[in-house]
Amino acid sequence: MAIDNTLSTWHRLVKSRDVAGLDALLADDAVFLSPVVHRPQVGKAITKQYLAAAFQVFFNESFRYVRELQGPNDAVLEFELELDGIAINGVDMMKWNADGQITEFKVMLRPLKAVNLIHQKMAAQLQAAAPQA
Repeated sequence: MAIDNTLSTWHRLVKSRDVAGLDALLADDAVFLSPVVHRPQVGKAITKQYLAAAFQVFFNESFRYVRELQGPNDAVLEFELELDGIAINGVDMMKWNADGQITEFKVMLRPLKAVNLIHQKMAAQLQAAAPQA
């Protein structure tokens, strides 16, 4: 998978909110770094779970990437959106392997009230998606 293909695939998945497409894009050892969870979330399954919740929380009609910085095996994508009347600004930082699969996905957010709001909404999405015993 070429570098441009990794980013173009990511943008296509975001635009279509295609969670199933994450299976091919994420490496088995992918790591998700959340702005509200202290420990890295390690593994494809948990990374997909967090990104699937983010697809529901973040990707509303106001979401847009406003800047993209790209290296040979990584990228930083700055985004903006409005959620519950709060203007949110953040970055998605991703790294990928030689096969173009994402190995690390880190999200950073501002301002603090946005972090608190996202924490609540992501927790609700993750809890709703959790298998019931």
